Amino acid sequence: MEDRRPGSGRYARLEREQRWVLDSVPTEARPRAEIVDRYLLGTRLRLRRMTSSDGLVLKLGQKVRVEATDPERVMVTSIYLSPEEFDVLATLPAAEIAKSRFVLPWGTGALAVDRFHGRLRGLVLAEIELGADDELLDPPPFARADVTHDDRYSGGELASATASEIAALLQRWI
Repeated sequence: MEDRRPGSGRYARLEREQRWVLDSVPTEARPRAEIVDRYLLGTRLRLRRMTSSDGLVLKLGQKVRVEATDPERVMVTSIYLSPEEFDVLATLPAAEIAKSRFVLPWGTGALAVDRFHGRLRGLVLAEIELGADDELLDPPPFARADVTHDDRYSGGELASATASEIAALLQRWI
């Protein structure tokens, strides 16, 4: 019988990302999407609304860490939603973050560069997806610091951070 625990099974896939803090969005980066993520309280679930020139994407995702203390590797399961399904789930209590996503070709891949809004205004993070066995990359020349293994920069932690925790994160880089 197939494993039925969260983060396992045939629909879960490994997501491995390396992240850096940036001073700003590089001028060469191109706008990709506006994103609002709602991290449903008491769960590992994220409700995402992504608007781009390609249209609207609504999805529910579950992220389960391979190692509980390391945000670099997670098993991800996603479900694409209708607007009606999204609206029902959006009534659940959640911690929310909003960001503008940009794309920047880099090396053999592309960086996703996120400029955060609201309480996180001033924070800019870049990330790149890595293969399961890829080595960590050298940082781009415009990166301030590698925060791949720093849990404070994962989406769920950023969404639920207190005002003083956010101020400490931003003061470090701004």
